Amino acid sequence: MHIDLTGRTALVTGSTQGIGAAIAVALARAGARVGVNGRDERRVAESVEKLAGEAPGADLVPVAADVSGDEGAARVAELLPRVDILVNNLGIFGSADPLEISDEEWRRYFEVNVLAAVRLTRLYLPGMTERGWGRVQYVASDSAVVIPAEMIHYGMSKTALLAVSRGFAKKAAGTGVTVNSVIAGPTHTGGVEDFVYELVDRDLPWQEAQRRFMREHRPQSLLQRLIEPEEIAHMVVYLSSEQASATTGGALRVDGGYVDSILP
Repeated sequence: MHIDLTGRTALVTGSTQGIGAAIAVALARAGARVGVNGRDERRVAESVEKLAGEAPGADLVPVAADVSGDEGAARVAELLPRVDILVNNLGIFGSADPLEISDEEWRRYFEVNVLAAVRLTRLYLPGMTERGWGRVQYVASDSAVVIPAEMIHYGMSKTALLAVSRGFAKKAAGTGVTVNSVIAGPTHTGGVEDFVYELVDRDLPWQEAQRRFMREHRPQSLLQRLIEPEEIAHMVVYLSSEQASATTGGALRVDGGYVDSILP
């Protein structure tokens, strides 16, 4: 399958590292002009330089703004007034005792993981529908449907994204704009390595630590390994393409599969 996104402009939130960076590179390689987003201007510039090395000739636009707030969203609109492909990837995660998560922390997870995506969808969806073409995606998680006991606040935010995605898909019905979510499983990023070592012995070599983490904390996975960011990016690129024009309102899984008995 040949996917050509030439002439399309994409914005990937939280794309200076991890899954977001992999998505930005994959979209750029497919020909899209890509906005690389992060909060810190210097870090964004460094990321653009690094990603350019992975996608020679790519048209990458630095978009330094904290999209979890109104001012940041307005700044994004100034830098990228037109977006054809919006990938709401920004998210925070971490483990915590459910009974010790403060109200402030609950609100922070909702603001960053959910409301930032809603705000940008409100910003860009009208232009997409007016032009008769667009792609909106939300990077959700298997934690949305198999809530981890140590990450209830994170799971809550990802479950909310599934509702947001389905609702905006209905809003965009019949316009030529598709809206979908991607349910990502545990993915191998630097931040996740730190998270894994919060739950297993830090003295273990990485491969053994990864296997123990999956066995003890994510036994629902049929893959039984962490997913690579590029594997998530492949799905996002497909959903951004003409070939995915009949796929909307969906929650597409790149989660490593589930053991049947653990499905909710």
